[in-house]
Amino acid sequence: MFSWIRTGSLVLLFCTFLVIPSLVIASLGIPAQAQNSEQLEVGPPPIHRAEPPAPEASPEELEQRGDDLRANKNFLDAVDYYQAALKRSPGSATLLNKIGICQILLRRLIESKKSLERAVRADHRYADAYNNLGVVYYEFGVNNHTSGDFNKAIKMYDKAIALSDEYASYYNNRAAAYFAKKRYEQASIDYANALRLDPDIFERTSRAGVQAMLPSPEDKARYEYVVAKLYAKMGVTDRSLHYLRKAMEDGYKDIKNVYKDNEFGTLRKDPRFAELMSAKTLAISD
Repeated sequence: MFSWIRTGSLVLLFCTFLVIPSLVIASLGIPAQAQNSEQLEVGPPPIHRAEPPAPEASPEELEQRGDDLRANKNFLDAVDYYQAALKRSPGSATLLNKIGICQILLRRLIESKKSLERAVRADHRYADAYNNLGVVYYEFGVNNHTSGDFNKAIKMYDKAIALSDEYASYYNNRAAAYFAKKRYEQASIDYANALRLDPDIFERTSRAGVQAMLPSPEDKARYEYVVAKLYAKMGVTDRSLHYLRKAMEDGYKDIKNVYKDNEFGTLRKDPRFAELMSAKTLAISD
């Protein structure tokens, strides 16, 4: 439940749970920690840094300038350029989608919802726009603790996947929504599909600080255990051990399942597995 941004699309980077909130924090200038390690410090609101769009610029030039500004995290200015291009190319689903992405990153979720709804009305087969609209609903669910918004997010991801099933981000995002609803079996299936399409997706989302957005420590530990199991099934031992260690450190209450889950069969033969489990026996309780 990021997001890591694929061209034309947001990736939740649970990823997800997210990747989006962590990117937004960076864009707003909120440091990870202030000088006092027990405090957070809110930075100034986003401001315009670029010159206004030139009246004589073509729609293509305006869009390219918007892309450059977005790449440099100048999301407010990027919206100005995309909107200027949209005036020259009314109804462009691509531009509306890009505006929606920037608005998500600016935490203007209601505005983003409107932009992305316009994008899917302009192009009913625009998978990226459905995916990004799912991100908005997911964010509503996280912010408001509303199961209904997670259901709406899942419906949007369903549409995106039905239109284009080759993108790991769509499965990753839907898995985050399933996870938020505690539908862990469906989430595991989607995470497995995401990992099959992009073996590095969890590494990127982990580095982006995605896990900080999980609803509770228990959910965070469960997520880490699920990822460890998926890597173990793929035979990626180092990553499986890494996530297993994190799940144990975060107090995953069902950690003893590691001794009976089939996915860990090969891993259990690795000396490092025995070393890890013996070193963390105090974290394992009935």
